[in-house]
Amino acid sequence: MPLFDTRVAAVLLRLDRNPFHHGTLGAARSLGRVGVPVHVVAGAPGEPVTRSRYVRECHPRPAGDGPAGVRHALTRISGALGGAPAVLLPLDDATAVALDGLRREPDGPTGRFLLPDQPPGLAARVADKAALAATCRRLGVPHPRTLVPADADEAAAMAASLGLPVVAKWSRPWLLPPGAGLRSTVLARSTRQVRDLHARVAQAGSPLLLQRYLPASRDGDWFFHAYCDRAGACGVAATGRKVRSWPDGAGLTAVGAWAPNPAVERLARDLVAALGYRGVADLDFRRDPETGTYHLLDFNPRPGAQFRLFSDPWGLDVVRALHLDLTGRPVPDLVRSYGRRFAVENYAALSVLASPRRRKGPHGASGGLETAWYAADDPAPALAMAGAWAAHLARRAWAAPRRAGRAGQAGADAAAIPVQLPARTAGPSAPLGSPLASPAGPSAPADPADPAGSGGASAPASPSAPSPRR
Repeated sequence: MPLFDTRVAAVLLRLDRNPFHHGTLGAARSLGRVGVPVHVVAGAPGEPVTRSRYVRECHPRPAGDGPAGVRHALTRISGALGGAPAVLLPLDDATAVALDGLRREPDGPTGRFLLPDQPPGLAARVADKAALAATCRRLGVPHPRTLVPADADEAAAMAASLGLPVVAKWSRPWLLPPGAGLRSTVLARSTRQVRDLHARVAQAGSPLLLQRYLPASRDGDWFFHAYCDRAGACGVAATGRKVRSWPDGAGLTAVGAWAPNPAVERLARDLVAALGYRGVADLDFRRDPETGTYHLLDFNPRPGAQFRLFSDPWGLDVVRALHLDLTGRPVPDLVRSYGRRFAVENYAALSVLASPRRRKGPHGASGGLETAWYAADDPAPALAMAGAWAAHLARRAWAAPRRAGRAGQAGADAAAIPVQLPARTAGPSAPLGSPLASPAGPSAPADPADPAGSGGASAPASPSAPSPRR
């Protein structure tokens, strides 16, 4: 393993309020184990990641959301570091997009940190679901058919034309107001449900997209992680398969396996090269069971929460590659370790309970197992997570009867309302390259209890647990 410049600290920044974000802990352990001082901007002092022995210092979460909050946090942290440069790593889309905007400010706070030389505006374009669909269409990348309705009537007609169920997602989910009860992605099963969602466009802060649903299939869900260096080379890159997900058949990776997939890797590498992407990227794909074609579902301009799956025998991963590259150290190519697995204990347990069927094993020989929370050299975060998780499940179980009662009353009320049919057939949707589909600056992160969208694969999350962003 190459020597790291341990004089240069790393700052892990996340606006997402979800305390069960295991990717933050993975990044802290990855860098801390090689001696890099790790500073974490956490949502609350009691978060499990704050108990890690590899976290040098925890800083309070920004008081405000979006660029203003990030600007204030960076100024404060830079002062705490004495003005010394530090590698800055965003761990959710809201933070990545905020940094994307702040980098264009003259004399802004990002100038005091080390960041990949990303093309201006690119992080926002790939994180925005409508802009990503337009990019895929322009570059010929397979992507589920996506429409942007202008009103409720058009939304209902478009849903019918795509074929129910249909995936309904907000173009910029990081703008969803906390506590509004809006999920980033919903599998809508009726035109009435689509109409109701479209009625909340103003509240959501971004357009509603309707996308053709690709059914889940055996070994159909894959992801690609990469670090693209200053020259655009992606020597640290790999493909993995979702063995289990939560919710089952959709959502985040509960158990993943490192496995080869030349078709997915070729698609992903061609796309990041065409975009001139720099830094860490996490792309999600799903195979269309009818055609066998892999479709891009999401492009996350930051590490995926399961990035530690791709830790090679020498300990190299995308986060370590970032630190090496930005501090002027050589970055070796990743050594493939097919068969290695990664499991998120709390979500894997829920997935098994929901669907105990056995899954087909990964390709190749066993490469070991890494768990998201427990580590023999750092057990405290797992203990903290177990206590917080048990308390969370108890609160959900206590509140379940009242939620069921409210839902039953709402269903009785809705039964008395006649369903309104579309008054016209689907007209032209707003062009995906139009101002309606272009990204805007963030103002508030998505609700941390909102399930992570998985593009065309998502279904509503179970009420038993929040799902962190992937």
